[in-house]
Amino acid sequence: MSSTYLHTSIEYLKGVGPARADLLRKELGIRTLADLANFFPNRYIDRTQFLTIKQLQQNASEVQVIGKITELKTVQQKRGTRLVATFTDKTGTMELVWFRGAKWIKENLKVNTPYVAFGRVNWFHGQFNMPHPDLELVTEYKKGLQTTMQPVYPSTENLTNKGVTNKAIVKMMKHLFVAVNTTFEETLSKELLDKLQLISKSEALLNIHFPKNQQLLTKAQQRLKFEELFFIQLQLIRKKLIHKSKIKGNVFEKVGSYFNKFYNNNIPFELTNAQKRVLKEIRKDVKSGAQMNRLLQGDVGSGKTIVALLTMLMALDNGFQAALIAPTEILATQHYNAILALLHGLDIHIDLLTGSVKTKKRKEIHERLENGSLHILIGTHALLEDKVQFKNLGLAIIDEQHRFGVAQRAKMWMKGSRPDGELKKAIPPHILVMTATPIPRTLAMSVYGDLDISVIDELPPGRKQIITAHRYDSNRLSVFKFMKEEIAKGRQVYVVYPLIEESQKLDFKDLMDGYDSITREFPKPDYQISIVHGKMKGADKEFEMNRFLKGETQIMVATTVIEVGVNIRNASVMVIESAERFGLSQLHQLRGRVGRGAEQSYCILMTSFKLTADAKIRLETMVNTNDGFEIAEVDLKLRGPGDLMGTQQSGVLNLRIADIIKDAPILKRARELAIEVLYKDPNLENTANKNIKKTYRQITKNRAIWANIS
Repeated sequence: MSSTYLHTSIEYLKGVGPARADLLRKELGIRTLADLANFFPNRYIDRTQFLTIKQLQQNASEVQVIGKITELKTVQQKRGTRLVATFTDKTGTMELVWFRGAKWIKENLKVNTPYVAFGRVNWFHGQFNMPHPDLELVTEYKKGLQTTMQPVYPSTENLTNKGVTNKAIVKMMKHLFVAVNTTFEETLSKELLDKLQLISKSEALLNIHFPKNQQLLTKAQQRLKFEELFFIQLQLIRKKLIHKSKIKGNVFEKVGSYFNKFYNNNIPFELTNAQKRVLKEIRKDVKSGAQMNRLLQGDVGSGKTIVALLTMLMALDNGFQAALIAPTEILATQHYNAILALLHGLDIHIDLLTGSVKTKKRKEIHERLENGSLHILIGTHALLEDKVQFKNLGLAIIDEQHRFGVAQRAKMWMKGSRPDGELKKAIPPHILVMTATPIPRTLAMSVYGDLDISVIDELPPGRKQIITAHRYDSNRLSVFKFMKEEIAKGRQVYVVYPLIEESQKLDFKDLMDGYDSITREFPKPDYQISIVHGKMKGADKEFEMNRFLKGETQIMVATTVIEVGVNIRNASVMVIESAERFGLSQLHQLRGRVGRGAEQSYCILMTSFKLTADAKIRLETMVNTNDGFEIAEVDLKLRGPGDLMGTQQSGVLNLRIADIIKDAPILKRARELAIEVLYKDPNLENTANKNIKKTYRQITKNRAIWANIS
């Protein structure tokens, strides 16, 4: 069946019409016949067994009965009316009940005509009843596509209320299969079908909607899951290949005096093997003549900043400027201070640009950027303003990149070097995006499959593993005692409270109550306490953070504003209040605020006794492992990919049938084969790949140019 026909609007299918078409579009996103064909059931019911009314049990199960409606009556209720039908077979009588749509249903029912009634039965006032049954005339049932397994489709309350029941969707699906004569265009090559022993597209669609048996259903699911993941991978990998072949990058030919002086004289420690490996990967990219588009993953404290700095020095050695952009002022300031200290004694000009930089200083930064006397600029979103123009930007590093929107990241592109002074001919800077949130392998393959990925998977030597313990609120006095012992050793302590937008008033109360109890337990002048929360002015926050940084206060009571980037080497204890209210990655990020120095550090997770099953798993995971990648895998299983990525990146994961967690082996194979196909035939020009090319074109037709921006 031609794909053109499948792009016909759904309203022209028998039994749909404009009103239903509008409902299907709004509720399920079904616009065309192709959308309907790819709207898959989420479960199946065995419809081979029929019971008599006498055989029914009081167990609220789904059953199928053949009988006749002998009487219909409308009963008034507090709100509206309900329709009750007396349903009879040779062995007894039961009731069929409708609480919604009574008028429409009554007009369409036939009395004394054999029906198949399917639904969940209840025992009520000494009689069985079946609310909102699926009803089908026995004559229609016998004519239909017979299947032992009845598909059940995802639905919404609005659809059910408007009469678009599961039965109605099944009916539409049957009309569709009759209209296309159960034939659909093949989307994969014969080579792939043979290699993986997959069934054809037509067989797969027939058996996903109307499976003859469990074995054929499994084959249909395997085929459709592979296809879905294969085309996602094909898009990501092809995007990467096009990027490398078409998007030019500045060539960093040499490693010169800036890099060598710093490497030989300024690095305070030996680089780990993982850091050296990542630097080699970056070096290869920036020499290639294509724009680097690399994601650098590294757990909290793994040494990403030093790798970023060495990459910036490569840019400087080749006559280019470098920029580092961070999501918060605290983090940007910290990067600035750390890099300034590391570059001590080198003739390198570096500055900081954030929202709170005064106008006079801003102008000075703009001038020095444009005349090239400023080598490295570190800052927040302020760097993205149109006024900020570089003389020769060769490298942009984006920290915690998931906190920036695509349009914001695109602005960094436009600030690239312009050898001929023309904006339109700007060469985009090399892009290195960094994240301390470890991304599970399956997610990295799906969401960041178009990026080159580097992983720093070892911590610098001498770092001690943080000891994590779970304590209940009833253990609070012993936790206070432990805090006092650590403070007596000269250490500092964080106490963090959750911040959940919907209940800011409640959170603020929790924070202030906690602050009061800590000030009672740790009185002045023996103890000094800082407090930081979202309602404070920036300058006040800064003042309190600096007091803690200088060691003037021993305890920092805060909301999650300190989650990312605060680096205080003397802090050895992290107490997380109401830890059950935090997600795993947030708990892991918070734990990473301690253990920055050489001393043994601790993380204490405080909770009430009331814990959900998921909360227990999260807490056990934190206690059992410090490995961010292991934690990320558990988080992915608990929350699912869309939730884990947030709305920005989860678009690619709006999967119809595959599940990147359960189907990880299929995903891996789909990626391998997509690479293989494109390696042999980059533009899909071979006749053997004509089906793949046609499908690929249809899928990518409406994709925007944002695709190029990591």
